[in-house]
Amino acid sequence: MTSLIATVAFLCVMLGFFALDREPKARTSRALWIPVVWFWIACSRNVSEWLSSGAGSVSTSLDSSNRYLDGNPLDRNVMTALLALGLVVLWSRRRVVGAALRSNLPILLFFLYCAVSSLWSEHPDVSIKRWVKGIADLVMVLVVLTDRDRLTAIKRLLARVGFLFIPLSILLIRYYSDLGRAYNPWDGGLIWIGVTTTKNQLGMICLVLGLPSAWRVVEELRKGKANRRTGSIFVHSCIIVMAFWLIHTADSMTPFACFVLAGFVIVMTSSRFVARKPALVHLVVGAVLSVAFSALFLHIGSGLLANLGRDSTLTGRTDIWDMVIAMTPNRLLGAGYESFWVGERLRKIWAVYWNHPNQAHNGYLEIYLNLGWVGVTLLAVVIMNGYRQIIAAVRRKSPAATLCLGYFVAVLAYNFTESAFKMTHPVWLVFLLATTMVPEPRILRRAKVAAETDGQSQSADLQLVASKVIEVQA
Repeated sequence: MTSLIATVAFLCVMLGFFALDREPKARTSRALWIPVVWFWIACSRNVSEWLSSGAGSVSTSLDSSNRYLDGNPLDRNVMTALLALGLVVLWSRRRVVGAALRSNLPILLFFLYCAVSSLWSEHPDVSIKRWVKGIADLVMVLVVLTDRDRLTAIKRLLARVGFLFIPLSILLIRYYSDLGRAYNPWDGGLIWIGVTTTKNQLGMICLVLGLPSAWRVVEELRKGKANRRTGSIFVHSCIIVMAFWLIHTADSMTPFACFVLAGFVIVMTSSRFVARKPALVHLVVGAVLSVAFSALFLHIGSGLLANLGRDSTLTGRTDIWDMVIAMTPNRLLGAGYESFWVGERLRKIWAVYWNHPNQAHNGYLEIYLNLGWVGVTLLAVVIMNGYRQIIAAVRRKSPAATLCLGYFVAVLAYNFTESAFKMTHPVWLVFLLATTMVPEPRILRRAKVAAETDGQSQSADLQLVASKVIEVQA
């Protein structure tokens, strides 16, 4: 098959996925395309990198560091434009947004401390620039969660990214090797990168974009045969198979393990018997995270690491941890938001490690290096508050609650060996998406209460009125 025929086939498959998964009666605002484009960039490459992509080796750590700093004017302008558009949308929804901000004070406090930390950063300009991008992440999440139909907005956001990038990664790997493959600069080996820039990033987006498909399949199978949408089941099953093939091809074991653990949580908590009993939900989540933590750090069940092709040093990560902890400039306050891996410290680390790392490969340690124990404490508060809100949603049987819980578990486990609590990182984005609470408008809450007390006919009328009010506010 030639590359042209493969490209046409890819377009047909992608359009077929969207057609089979379409819900004709569902409506979302056009503003949803703003976070979609933001997620597209976060899950693949910067605009400048797409324009300059070509054959050669994968980006070196120096290149990745430059990308991390976002010094390219084109990328900066694109991000600024998206942020400005997102803020305009949120201003038009300011009543709902105001309620959302009041309901997520721990997240706001965390971001506030990140901004304040630039005062003692050795590179305050870097900290402020990255903090603005971090705020933009929250803006994009709020644009999604304040949409007139929140559930459909979440589904369409993840589908518009997943249906495009997972099949496209396969197309690039198989038929456009100058874009989808690269040579590792350290050993010269050929690696598969798809729409991303590294094999680990490819595995990561398969985790982020594959989990929603697992959730959709489970949700459809829970319905009666008369209500099941077989087209949707087929589409999302294909996405799951493609995601696992890409993870296997890229040899990215952390996303694979997180996918399995989070998928297990989604399946278990989708059971009404488990969902009605918070103690069982806590048990499932605690057991899954304990298995991951014990295998990685306590060497209990260390055979699991061997089966995944990893050693007890986590491919040299523990040596890096020892070195960077000793270099922490301030244990209480840290180096300043996203400024540890900059300047003289980075040069000293690169003088020791041939692979030139630019992250600690542990999200919690990364927060400690940049924000100190104060930052770690604030992150813990954000995590606990987010978990409390997700468990409450599971008990209420909210439609996306099990997906949020799956994402929550995947994010916590992923950060055991990767640094993902950082701006524009897809794992951080879905963490914000899962843990940010947007209260329902008062009239909709009244409609739900009326449904329980006054019967279905009155509920239908009130729901209709509530939907109109939400549409006007949006």
